[in-house]
Amino acid sequence: MHSKIYDVVIVGAGPAGSFFARELAMNKPEFKIALINGQSKENTKPCGGLLSPSAQKLFAKYNLTLPNSVLADPQIFSVETIDLNTKCVRHYQRHYLNMDRYLLDMYLLSLVPQNVDVICDRCISIEKDNNLYKLKLKNTDLCGLSIVGADGASSIVKNSFFKKKAYRYTSIQGIYRCNNPHLPHYSCIFDRKTSDSCSWTIRKNGYYIFGGAFKTKGCREAYEKQKANLENFLGYSLGKPERIEACMLTSPKKLSDFFVGKKEIYLIGEAGGFISASSFEGISNAIQSGRLLAEAYSEGKNHKEILKLYKRKTRKLKLKLFLKIQKRKILCSPFLRFLIMKSGIKSVK
Repeated sequence: MHSKIYDVVIVGAGPAGSFFARELAMNKPEFKIALINGQSKENTKPCGGLLSPSAQKLFAKYNLTLPNSVLADPQIFSVETIDLNTKCVRHYQRHYLNMDRYLLDMYLLSLVPQNVDVICDRCISIEKDNNLYKLKLKNTDLCGLSIVGADGASSIVKNSFFKKKAYRYTSIQGIYRCNNPHLPHYSCIFDRKTSDSCSWTIRKNGYYIFGGAFKTKGCREAYEKQKANLENFLGYSLGKPERIEACMLTSPKKLSDFFVGKKEIYLIGEAGGFISASSFEGISNAIQSGRLLAEAYSEGKNHKEILKLYKRKTRKLKLKLFLKIQKRKILCSPFLRFLIMKSGIKSVK
């Protein structure tokens, strides 16, 4: 017999889960809420760690500030776009904040009210038993009347109850100790010989990050080959990484890839497909989807109404991200990308 049954169990304490937990707890203080946090400093999600203008706008809307401890050095104002095949290089102005992704997640988690039970554990399995959802964690078990999946591309919530599968890449990111001042501060890399997507390099607190999105089959080999191609282009060896991070990465390709859930099960953030297909920016979309589900919970009288409201509220977000899919088709077309970069449109000279 379980000692406590929660009204809502949130699996995943990234930006989506933490923001949803915060809003729900403030709007519904009578709810018993559990937030399962499986993150640790040693087990972080591979992420470039850039806070987009959209995410900054959401922070402003909620009167949230960002502590200096979250920011990383240096702050960067442009992206150097490199096509390794045509050798074409352009600089474009960007307004991102360079920050430590793990520290950002911990900051957002610190904003969750104390009436939410934050459980530092990993979810192993979920099954439905009559009107309850039973969650088996690594160190304990618990039950919930409803489940919210905020656990990314490899969502155990989504995989346990739904057959819908969005296209996924394997994201691989290497952390290198490198202080060469001639390397790009922040770059977006295209190399059609190793990936049909994009990669990135970012300076961060004395380290140099090189990561990218690769087809799952042969992903590590493709990563190493692209790294060699990049080093050859830069005329500099990054050396051996201090560590390698990897995870699955959602890449929505059609409108139906944005899926909010069913019955008492809801999906937010990347678990619901809410991520930009063109840049893989997910923080703003994660926060936005969490906010919208919290609003639906506040306005709906039952789960049928909540789901209907959540579907309606996410229409605008889905449309925005659908347009990112079309943008990706342009950017990842070698011919169209070459024309854009060659023209110099919107580039910084």
